Amino acid sequence: MRLLVLLSLLGFILQSAAGAATGQASAARPNILVLYLDDMGWAQPGAYGGRLAPTPHMDSIATTGVRFTNGYSSGCVCSPGRVGLITGRYQARTGHDANPTRPGRELLLSEKTLAQHLKPAGYTTGIVGKWHLGDTGPEFMPLSRGFDFAMGTVGNLGEGSGPSFYRGNELVQELQGSPVTSPVYAREACGFIEANKDRPFFLCLSFNAVHSPIVASPHWLEKFKHLPKREQAYAALVGEADEAIGTVMARLRELKLEENTLIFCISDNGGASREAEQLGLRGSKWFVWEGGIRVTWMARWKGRIPGGRVLNDPVIQLDVLPTVLAAAGVEKPSLALDGVNLLPLLEGKADRLEPRELYFRFGVQHAVRQGDWKLVKASQAMEPMLVNLATDPGEQKDLSAENPAKKAELTILFSTWNTSMQPPRWEDQRWNGDPDRKADKKKMKKSKKRK
Repeated sequence: MRLLVLLSLLGFILQSAAGAATGQASAARPNILVLYLDDMGWAQPGAYGGRLAPTPHMDSIATTGVRFTNGYSSGCVCSPGRVGLITGRYQARTGHDANPTRPGRELLLSEKTLAQHLKPAGYTTGIVGKWHLGDTGPEFMPLSRGFDFAMGTVGNLGEGSGPSFYRGNELVQELQGSPVTSPVYAREACGFIEANKDRPFFLCLSFNAVHSPIVASPHWLEKFKHLPKREQAYAALVGEADEAIGTVMARLRELKLEENTLIFCISDNGGASREAEQLGLRGSKWFVWEGGIRVTWMARWKGRIPGGRVLNDPVIQLDVLPTVLAAAGVEKPSLALDGVNLLPLLEGKADRLEPRELYFRFGVQHAVRQGDWKLVKASQAMEPMLVNLATDPGEQKDLSAENPAKKAELTILFSTWNTSMQPPRWEDQRWNGDPDRKADKKKMKKSKKRK
């Protein structure tokens, strides 16, 4: 009997120790939340200087976390930027330079998503909102790309002739509440968090806002009735998206998950609307000027990342995946990643990032940033221009003549990088066509009308 009692006690101790170890391992793995805005201007949140609409919940991420002043997307339009975020690799590696509009333009099945990296580590994975990485077959949908839960829009609202929405692998014609989707996504995101509060989760909350259509709920339109009609609708769209972020953040607090959740708040590219607040940056979405690629970029992990800091190091959303893998204790994959682990910088253990170049390509457009220097070619006919972003963030003065050696260096760097990538599998001719040919077509149309 004594032996049986001792064996039972030993078994209980071992089981308790194993349970404690499992609990500690689970606690050591943070939840991951990516708040992904669509087409939001670099300076739209109040923390960046935006004035059109209050954004207290986005601003709170900056207040309690880290705000980057030189944060970038790897793409100047929606889908290419999403490829960079979800794979940690330049979309040019697979020639994914423009938005998918037909079969053959999906995220290649050879690419591994952040969800596919995290699932083997015990994470439950979800995406709520815009996908835009291919919907031509179930193998290209989120449930086949590592996500356990998925619902939202396959692309942009109202885009194409087929269903705009999905739930799981099923395409759905209508979504109750649309075209206003921010509150819908907030409810779905909170449901996912509630269902997975006792295990590590990864959630990408991918808003349709502030992409067109410029729509908002009546009570949000009422808040900005003092503004001209177009500004009223845009401000309401921004405000309602920020409210949705606040709803999700509140649920994390209620469930006591705040201090074990690493949060990123980023836009997929620069502003598209004329109401987008860019604070002097040149260009917009569709261009590799700063206005098209520099974006809102914030990170927070309460209790782990010292808050209230503003960092000027150039970062890019390619950095999200390696940072998340490091935070989750997941071994770095063997395939080449283009981002870097930001944790030492975020935690204050490193003062600066190691020097590196950031590359951008959109069809015939391209740019490379090295330190404060940037070489940019924003149209087919344009001669590449050399600017210094420290003294000229608006990219107005070409310094090529004064710095021919630097221009030559950046030209060679881009050429070498570009050669290592895949050529664009397709191009968006609206922004990458020959301007002379466009002018000729307009003349021909006018001539035909006169005839």
